[in-house]
Amino acid sequence: MIYINDNFLEIRFPELQNNVGLRIHFKRTLRIPDDGNTHSLPPGLGSFPLRHIDDFNLGTKNHLKERGGIIMPMYQSEALWLDFTSIQKFGDVEYPIAVKIGTGKICAVSGDSWSSTLNRDPQDYVVVPEQPWLDGYNVEKGKIKQFVAAPMGHGYTVEEQLTGEANVGGLQIQAFPMKKDYYDSLNKPVQNTVDYCMHAPSMDMDSMEMGLAPGGEMRQEIYEDPYDFEVWDLRKSQRCFVTIANAEQWMDITGEEPPKSPISASAYTRAGLPWFEYYGNDQTAIEGAKRLGKIKSIKNVAPTTGENIWVDDQPAFKSKFSWLTKKKVNEGKW
Repeated sequence: MIYINDNFLEIRFPELQNNVGLRIHFKRTLRIPDDGNTHSLPPGLGSFPLRHIDDFNLGTKNHLKERGGIIMPMYQSEALWLDFTSIQKFGDVEYPIAVKIGTGKICAVSGDSWSSTLNRDPQDYVVVPEQPWLDGYNVEKGKIKQFVAAPMGHGYTVEEQLTGEANVGGLQIQAFPMKKDYYDSLNKPVQNTVDYCMHAPSMDMDSMEMGLAPGGEMRQEIYEDPYDFEVWDLRKSQRCFVTIANAEQWMDITGEEPPKSPISASAYTRAGLPWFEYYGNDQTAIEGAKRLGKIKSIKNVAPTTGENIWVDDQPAFKSKFSWLTKKKVNEGKW
């Protein structure tokens, strides 16, 4: 079961246990400079608004509703990171969920073509709660290239770079729960509720083609699965497609104004605001995906039409803050 509540995506498995599942916030953030350096983590600037795509008339693009899921707005060249949390808030052990993330037809962790199952060699998923967030493509051990929105059909997106096609775009999220008998040994109680209600007007438009491309390089580990592979229930999964609309499309579709475009990294730094260093929790990081190690960032792509959409920014100041500091800032606690 898939829900939207307060602009986060919630995926649940009620057939396993009351409110087993996962929450994903799609976080707005600064686009880090693509200057050949490996940068610290940028801050969260609030969540992208989410809506159920089935609640809208997409006019000539109504066929996109066949894949279901949700829709969210992003400005061209705006950056994104995914924040993962378990639904459960009680007990000592959260219910583990394996999560696959695809951009278009490409897995963001392994670089392989999308498949609707889990694979261990190479690992093509992250495990929640062990993995608190993901900011981009797994290009090297301990390093990612930032998720950045780009128009389809110009050669920017990872899907286009690796397949030569611009057929899908957007994001795919697929979650696989741990088998109940394995989790029962962890003996954790669960309690929580959520609900949603959405509706919207009709519209027409000419294009709905936005995908994700790689941006600047950032320090971030993608952790190795700490469990035996057989603990994952491959027969039970929930999948959600995330369609990305540009700002103009979002207004036409929903009648709502999108969030204001974020400030630049240099302006953020000049204001004396913090960047963050992610200190791990002694887990082993997986190797970078060889296929993703060959992708070009937007800045270095020669588009098939028009001028390159990348606009250079000042290198960002990097100061060390713990992952807990970042989390508290994003939650409004600091």
